[in-house]
Formats: sequence, C-alpha cells, structure tokens
Amino acid sequence: MKSMDELTKLIKIKREKTDDQEVSVPKSQDRLEVLKKIEALEEEGNFDVDAENDPPTIVLTPENIDYLRIKMTSKIKRVFANKVGEKFLDDLLKNNKLIIKQINGIENLKEVTTGAVVTCNHFNPFDCFTIEKVFRMSGQIETKKLYKVIREGNYTNFPGLYGFLFRNCDTLPLSSNKKTMIEFMKAVDTILQRGDFILVYPEQSLWWNYRKPKPLKYGAFKLAARNNVPIIPIFITMQDSSIIGDDGFPVQEYIVNIGEPIYPDESLTEKENKENMLNKNYEVWKKIYEEFYGIPLEYTTKKEEIKNG
Repeated sequence: MKSMDELTKLIKIKREKTDDQEVSVPKSQDRLEVLKKIEALEEEGNFDVDAENDPPTIVLTPENIDYLRIKMTSKIKRVFANKVGEKFLDDLLKNNKLIIKQINGIENLKEVTTGAVVTCNHFNPFDCFTIEKVFRMSGQIETKKLYKVIREGNYTNFPGLYGFLFRNCDTLPLSSNKKTMIEFMKAVDTILQRGDFILVYPEQSLWWNYRKPKPLKYGAFKLAARNNVPIIPIFITMQDSSIIGDDGFPVQEYIVNIGEPIYPDESLTEKENKENMLNKNYEVWKKIYEEFYGIPLEYTTKKEEIKNG
C-alpha cells in the first residue's frame, strides 16, 4: 500500500498541466446545483434571491459597528485589513484565480471629482476585488476611498479570511435593525459628501457566472439622489479562459465596462431622480450586454412582465 505522501504526490502529478495534455477536473457538484438553482430562480422571476447558501444572519446592532472607523481599534484593523486585502488581490491575479482581460471607459471613473455611487453586476465573490483593482488603476485611490455595501450576515457571521476582510476593508454592512440602518444612512451621507465612492450591487443578489443584467432595486439610486452625486455604472462581461479552475469550470476572463456617470437632474425631485437614474443605469447595462454577447437581452421568466425597482 502506498503511503499518504506518495498518494498526495500522485494526485498532484495527475492534476498538473503539461504542454500537450489538459488537466481533467470533474465539475463541482455544488457549482452544478447553484447553476440549476439560478435557472429555476430566473424562470420564477426571483432575481433578488441569492443562489448560494449564505451563512445564517446574526443581527447587527448599533453598538457593534463603527461605520466611519472613528475608534482607534477600528482604524488599526482597517489599515491591516487593507494591506492583507491588497496582497490577497495580487495573489488572485498572479495565480489566474481572477483574470481582468480588458477595461473599457476608465476615463469615466477618472473624471468624477465628487462622491459617487458605483454600481456593478454581482456574479462572483471576487467581482468586488475587480472593482477595487480598477479603482486603484484609475488613480482615484490617491484622494478617495472606495467603500462597499455588504449584506448583514457577511459582516456578522462570515468565517475565516473573508470574514476578516468583510468586517474591516472599508465595508458598509446593511442591517435588519432599524437603529443600525439609521447609523448606516448617516455614514453614507458623510462618505458621499466628503467625496468618497461607495460600491453597491443594485441587483441585490449573487448569481454565480450569470451573464445577464438582472432587474435593479432602488437602494443605490436613492443614496445617490439623496446626496446629489452621480451613479457610475459598471457592467462586467466575461468569457471562458483556457484555464480550468478547481471547480472544473473555465476561469472567466473579465471585461470591465465603465459607463458615463449618470448625474441627478436638478429639475427633478429626489423620487423622480431615483427612478430616472435607475432606468438609465439599466439601459447602459442592457446595451453593453447586447453589444458584447451579440444577442438581445431576454429572460426565461414565465411572468408577464419583469420590472425594476
């Protein structure tokens, strides 16, 4: 019988890729189940339901969050977490776990001098690292911070390295506690008014490798209209690379498409601006999708009408 070390070496050799032989990695059953669930959710029209099994949510109360990192302990953790996060991002790129093939419209990110709400489609836990990388490449990192709105459970109950980053890398967790959400809104107002950016996923769900834009919710646009700052719409398109990931699926090559900033209209009310900016954002995403993939945007939903908002 072979020793455990020998078996480990044999498995490693079998998985290595040579010049004339492709590695055969079976497709992950978990990923296949997620894809099946996404298919069902689209047919049902439940676009704002996560397809992943999220960790249970622990309610975030006001005394357990320092949104603006005022406390010294919060500041120290932020500095350390951002250094760890930057190293983690570099490793993802170096090891082809994250592939950013192309960036279109980076000048649209560079030109914004005020605070702004950045919107992006949500299809992978690593897409936030993609936006972070683009933010740094634009030069905005020199004078601004990029905050990320995250779900409550990711902040209160996510384990390991991801949990540490979720809690300390300039994140703004939502909460089911009304008092906490009052503090959230105050922090958002402060952040946007002082000129920083906030990343929001207006689809409000993560569907793994889903390529279509999903209907949008009002949250991101309400924040922008309330603070009279622009929306910067980003839609990431993707294509299969030649690299097979550990899950047996091709690692995706990301093409980051940054649309022109969408500014509030001074002649409109906050409610009207919220609706107007949402519709414009959706049209930008729809146009990018249809031009890149060369097909019309259509859903398998059996409902008569699909609505944003």
